[in-house]
Amino acid sequence: MITTSNKQKIAAAIAANRENYPSDAKHAASLGITTSVYSALKNGQIERVLSDANWISIARRLGVNLKGEIDWKAAKTATWQYITAQLELAQQSSLSGILCDMPNIGKTFTARNYVQSHANAIYIDCSQVKTKTRLVKKIASEFGVGCTGWYVDIYEDLVYYLRSIENPLIILDEAGDLSNEAFLELKALWNATERCCAWYMMGADGLKAKIDRSIDRQKVGYAEMLSRFGSRYSKVTPDDGKEREKFLAEQARVVAKVNAPEGTDIALVVRRSMGGLRRVYTEIEKLKA
Repeated sequence: MITTSNKQKIAAAIAANRENYPSDAKHAASLGITTSVYSALKNGQIERVLSDANWISIARRLGVNLKGEIDWKAAKTATWQYITAQLELAQQSSLSGILCDMPNIGKTFTARNYVQSHANAIYIDCSQVKTKTRLVKKIASEFGVGCTGWYVDIYEDLVYYLRSIENPLIILDEAGDLSNEAFLELKALWNATERCCAWYMMGADGLKAKIDRSIDRQKVGYAEMLSRFGSRYSKVTPDDGKEREKFLAEQARVVAKVNAPEGTDIALVVRRSMGGLRRVYTEIEKLKA
């Protein structure tokens, strides 16, 4: 059962998220609730307006912490600065790009952090929507576009909406998990929204390998799609092994300094983490337990 305090946290997150949408109706649609329920929440009503399932769905959508875990603060690591700058440029100029880099450096956190404070920017975890239909429906729902009915209508409504709003940005994380059919649909969506919508694809080395392998095998659409996404793969981490170790250690230090309790031995946390940001989280969670 969702507690009153958690409902209040979710309601606060809804209010904070509102500024990213052009209207209450679009915001309500993106959350999967009716405008009447949305109005009630906006007026401070939290009891008997939503089912527990709806509260959980909205909490998941907005990344609300319901378990009492650490409320992680954004640290301006090299990864955070690099990706944020790329996303800002892409959104302002309706550009597209691909970032392929090692896991556990803060790519996902940075992307999620970005969409929380930028209107018309959405984040998609492609590992959860691997097929063409699920991907397009998910993008539509995040923008508050209707995602029920015939697929062709959902697609056309989404394209129309993306071409009608100011500087939309779609971040596709874990993009290497998408099916071949979904990749081809991305190319079609890019074509339909050229110079109107920014696209930013992210993944680990597997994404680069998948695209390159498909191009080598002359699979239809992959060479064209890479061209549309800038014809190159960007990355943050240094190629040199020793420089990469220093880079990861510095990132761990910056994150630990911002999030660890006062008096923490930051150097110890960095050594134990071996530069992995998920391990930094684990070490700090131990300290706060």
